Amino acid sequence: MRLYVSIGPNPRIVRMYAAERGIALEEIWIGLAAGENRREPFLSLNPAGQLPVLEIGPGQIIAESLTICEYLDETVDTPSPHLIGCDPFTRARTRMWLRRIEERYSQPVTASFRFGPGLAMFGPRLRCLPEAAEGMAALVRDGEAWLDAQLPASGFGASDMLTLAEIVLYCSMDFAINRAGLPPDPKHSALSSWFGRMDARVSAQLTKAHAKRA
Repeated sequence: MRLYVSIGPNPRIVRMYAAERGIALEEIWIGLAAGENRREPFLSLNPAGQLPVLEIGPGQIIAESLTICEYLDETVDTPSPHLIGCDPFTRARTRMWLRRIEERYSQPVTASFRFGPGLAMFGPRLRCLPEAAEGMAALVRDGEAWLDAQLPASGFGASDMLTLAEIVLYCSMDFAINRAGLPPDPKHSALSSWFGRMDARVSAQLTKAHAKRA
């Protein structure tokens, strides 16, 4: 299987997931900054022009980071635990947290970056709303505060229960800190402590160097 990747949190989610599971994927890097993902031959793989993309075989293409991870979770067995879940309740709980993280944090982080610091790159490629950048950043802060309040009372983020949801939040937070100019508020100590534990994981370190590739 070939995994087409680039800079950014979404490709890193799949790369970190694969590292945690011990799944070896051939990585093909696409020049996002140069717009390689917005022209052929990449558009033949994914007409949406987004990364990552998993090529399973001729004509068998899966895009969207969470969908790729779900496919790998369902089809690849390794000694490491499945990160979405092996029973209906665990899978439902993981998907619940994925939805919460996406709505409350990841989507506002992405929009804040595209409408603000990343406007020069994204402006010519898709519809951006620079006037909304400040509001998106405020939504990031709201989501950050909500997540901080959930730790550890809800059980989310428990060190012995790593799931895809934790990986998504970690990759989104690392992007917010290092690319979007949105480091967590120091008063959100539970969230900051959780991020530190995630950042120390081998999978985080293995994917960190390439996560910022130009």
